[in-house]
Amino acid sequence: MARMTKEELLEKLFHDDYEHLKGKKLRMTRVRVPGKEVCLAHVITPDQTCIYQNLALHIGVHEGEDHTGESIGLIRFTPWESVVVAADVAVKSANVQIGFMDRFCGSLILTGGLAEVQTAVEEVVKFFDRVLGFKVCEIHKS
Repeated sequence: MARMTKEELLEKLFHDDYEHLKGKKLRMTRVRVPGKEVCLAHVITPDQTCIYQNLALHIGVHEGEDHTGESIGLIRFTPWESVVVAADVAVKSANVQIGFMDRFCGSLILTGGLAEVQTAVEEVVKFFDRVLGFKVCEIHKS
């Protein structure tokens, strides 16, 4: 499906009123209706400490730990509460730690060795696809 320009979207939404509304200030609100989706699955192996610090992997329960050199798995879900199930699947499928889990935004960050993080992310995506029937994305690695 080709992307629509802003003008094409406004014309489609406002049909007959579009010519009358041209040039006037319009307020547009975007609403996301959460579906059953894994919308981000990414594995990285950064080598700079600042990345781990910006992800807050050096504070809280991780205070004093140095995760530099460890791989990081980032996964995002809707509905957001799905992150609890994902964390359970991840820690049971590989030797990974939960770096961050937010059940109010659906974000999960896993840390550990590259092979372990990759395995955990793959197993989570596979579980959500095959068992729970979620729409899933490809797993990206960098």
